Amino acid sequence: MRYMMTYDLMETMRNTNQWMGATASAMASYPLFSMIPNPAFSMMAAWGEVTERTFQRMIAKPDWGIRTFTCEDGKDHLVDIVPVMERPFGDLIHIRVNGREEQPRKVLLVAPMSGHYATLLRSTVKSLLVNCEVYVTDWHNARDIPVSEGKFDVEDYTLYLVDFMKELGPETHVVAVCQPVPLTLAATAYLAEVDPKAQPSTLTLIGGPVDPDATPTDVTDFGARVTMGQLEETMIQRVGFKYKGVGRMVYPGLLQLASFMSMNADRHSKAFSDQIQRVMRGESSDHDAHNRFYDEYLAVMDMTAEFYLSTVERVFKNREIARNEFIVAGHKVDIGKITDVAVKTVEGANDDISAPGQCIAALDLCTGLPDAKKASHVEPGAGHYGIFAGRSWRDNIRPLVIDFMNANAREPQRRAANKNKVA
Repeated sequence: MRYMMTYDLMETMRNTNQWMGATASAMASYPLFSMIPNPAFSMMAAWGEVTERTFQRMIAKPDWGIRTFTCEDGKDHLVDIVPVMERPFGDLIHIRVNGREEQPRKVLLVAPMSGHYATLLRSTVKSLLVNCEVYVTDWHNARDIPVSEGKFDVEDYTLYLVDFMKELGPETHVVAVCQPVPLTLAATAYLAEVDPKAQPSTLTLIGGPVDPDATPTDVTDFGARVTMGQLEETMIQRVGFKYKGVGRMVYPGLLQLASFMSMNADRHSKAFSDQIQRVMRGESSDHDAHNRFYDEYLAVMDMTAEFYLSTVERVFKNREIARNEFIVAGHKVDIGKITDVAVKTVEGANDDISAPGQCIAALDLCTGLPDAKKASHVEPGAGHYGIFAGRSWRDNIRPLVIDFMNANAREPQRRAANKNKVA
């Protein structure tokens, strides 16, 4: 019961701060106060507006916000989010551009489940929509999943990916970003053994911890420093009565957000104080740079306790995938069985979360794959976010990934790509 009380206490604090912001904004905005030339009222109203929005965003799932897409015919085509497979803990969705010919590349974008929603990859999706049919793993917030749906750990996650790949077929190009990289590699190896014909054409792994010990970071140091008992005692809470998942043990998104914020506390503090000043001067807007970034960054989701704990224990501490000792549903996965899927790794030279060396370790594990089907790229000057959503991705990495897909596509797909080449 103490875990539930802690969860409700944290939600109460969030709700109270949202209420305080709304109250301050409303009180300081009374027309009567405009007769008093005191900047304190303007400051109070601005602080309230920013505070209310900040704490309200923490429980809101962002929208994809991709309404239309301009195609080569010069027309704006409507975009639909279409569920392909619906599961309790996550769906496979298709970002479909209506009225457009099917594109030559079918891309499965495996979104991370590390505290943020799949919409964190919105800009990545937009860039791929230019010449790809884009499918995305849309993971659900654990607090909204009833306890009756059972558990969800790293093995269940891997089997979800296996089912998604089977559904899309062997002409699929899989792109995994950050956290799911090692599990996507394991899912591909699992398919190579149990259903070889369902393997994807290519596998692009971006900034993920295949071997966390290859290049230690603050994240890997934390994982090595704490015990599993300490993590369970301090990080795991039970969902309160407010949500459908009442009673489920989770790693709360608010706790993860606090960790994110503490890593760059000075930068975030300055960003919010600057935004308050902009609101006071009337220079802010609903979709300005600050709000666009923090509306996404602050929207966090809970992870199931078993997924969080098994990730730390099996991927980081025991290095089961790095040692090629990962077991899924009683089956020992052998990454060396991947022989017909081209694998490319992408790393950022300045990535302080999954540092260079952690992701490229996947290529050494693919012992059955010829060198001609292996590729790697380290982007100079790029941090973690930049390698999948920033300028480095748009200008340098995305074209390389598209070329890699074209060069290693199955034969029917290669012919289609040659007819419809887009840089």
